[in-house]
Amino acid sequence: MVSAHETPAKRPTIYDVAREAGVSHQTVSRLLLGYDGIRPATRTRVEAALQALDYRTNLTARNLRNGRTGMISLAIPSLNQPYFAELAQSVIRAAREVGLRVFVETMEGDRDRELAVLSRSRGNLVDGVIFAPTVLSAGDLAQVTVGCPLVLLGDRIFDSGYPHVAMANSEGARVAVEHLIALGRRRVAVIGVEEPGNHGAAELRFAGYRAALDRAGIPFDPRLAFDGGEWLKAGGVHAVDQLIESRVPFDAVFGFNDALALGALRGLLRAGFSVPGDVAVVGFDDTEDGLYSTPSLTSINPGRDDIARTAVSLLDRAITGASTEGDRSEIQANFRLMERESTATRT
Repeated sequence: MVSAHETPAKRPTIYDVAREAGVSHQTVSRLLLGYDGIRPATRTRVEAALQALDYRTNLTARNLRNGRTGMISLAIPSLNQPYFAELAQSVIRAAREVGLRVFVETMEGDRDRELAVLSRSRGNLVDGVIFAPTVLSAGDLAQVTVGCPLVLLGDRIFDSGYPHVAMANSEGARVAVEHLIALGRRRVAVIGVEEPGNHGAAELRFAGYRAALDRAGIPFDPRLAFDGGEWLKAGGVHAVDQLIESRVPFDAVFGFNDALALGALRGLLRAGFSVPGDVAVVGFDDTEDGLYSTPSLTSINPGRDDIARTAVSLLDRAITGASTEGDRSEIQANFRLMERESTATRT
């Protein structure tokens, strides 16, 4: 504790660190902001100087200078979902390129948490928010005073007046099912269906599934539609177990995300089905897990990196005051079908 007669120790500055490391203060700043391209030897010297001087970034001083922290928030449903974990990494990389750092928070489908992201006093913690709601509606958003720049992700809230980056859910699902139909599969089970009216990805992907069946003249069989629970692998296993037990004929499975599809794949192989010989399987999200499953998983790549870069760019422009009227619209990312072993042509 400092006595009344002692002078408090001066807090080290970025310039002190630069002198200690023998580099410019710009180099220290770039390292603190997470920029790549710093030589390993230089990075080692700067990190040693930071530790030796017990330097801590002085956010208060930075705020006094420019009113910003250099931090943004990414509010997503859950890190248990591989897609959102990989999206978070993509956002972190994109933010680093423009000198921003990312605080990741999860909302777990909780209405109060989603409202808190928008309405709580954020103080000087973050300059803006990238927000992927699963519960709130456009009406909810209209009733909340948002205290900082906001970019929306996902499929819950449209026509909000905020920048919004979405994926092609319906079109991607339609292409996935059309791929199965083109392989001669006509009994396509679907996993991940939710009650109508949720206005989220499930409803849009189910619409794409139905559109592909309609185009091919294949009647919809409700016995082939299954709930996916929380869209985790266990939900895919459970749905396939129910499907097999029902004895309803099927020759393909479309999971509304890769986790469901991979769970289905596990359940099918455990029950003695050959994939893709007996049953072809397609997922959605093109997560890394699908690359290394056996067989590897055919999936829809929704343009995750493009979504991340676009969202960060829109938020950065809003933070710096460089937004244009065109930024306040919906932008849909491009998607691709990634064909792999789980739908290889039968011989």
